[in-house]
Amino acid sequence: MLEVGNSVLVIIDIQEKLARVMHDRKKLIRSIEKLCTGMGILEVPAILTEQYPQGLGPTVTEVISAVKPENIISKTCFSCRSDDSFMTLLGKMGRTQLIVAGVEAHICVYQTVKDLVSSGYEVYVASDAVSSRTLENKTIGLHLMANAGALITSVETVLFELLKVAEGEKFRAISRLVK
Repeated sequence: MLEVGNSVLVIIDIQEKLARVMHDRKKLIRSIEKLCTGMGILEVPAILTEQYPQGLGPTVTEVISAVKPENIISKTCFSCRSDDSFMTLLGKMGRTQLIVAGVEAHICVYQTVKDLVSSGYEVYVASDAVSSRTLENKTIGLHLMANAGALITSVETVLFELLKVAEGEKFRAISRLVK
């Protein structure tokens, strides 16, 4: 079960040039934006990666503002686990439950998830907050991640699992967010 004090949101490569060619782009961006806003309400930290930003450009504006600038990692490897800066930042946070969103589900997201599960992390993939250029590749990526040991979930499930109770201001804020 996800715990606020042990969770980190990992947003992988949701950059303009990639995002614009993703399957169901608008739904993807809305889901990631909702996840980021919810993590802000719940005070769960986020790490954001950018795959070769010189060529693929910046992160979409709807998402970039939700992450502290010092938690943005530029990378060229597909798996975030292979990036020393990412692993150093993750290690400093001292948390072992990772909530993953981003693109592409069958490449960078899959390789990251597989490697992090193999490293002992408990990984939750928000299926409505990941995508690929085709639905088929998204489906393949989700299947591979589940087989690797990740838990496939949704944005709304993650938010309410972290909340635990149906009371208080955070509950009201999350409830408004998901409507």
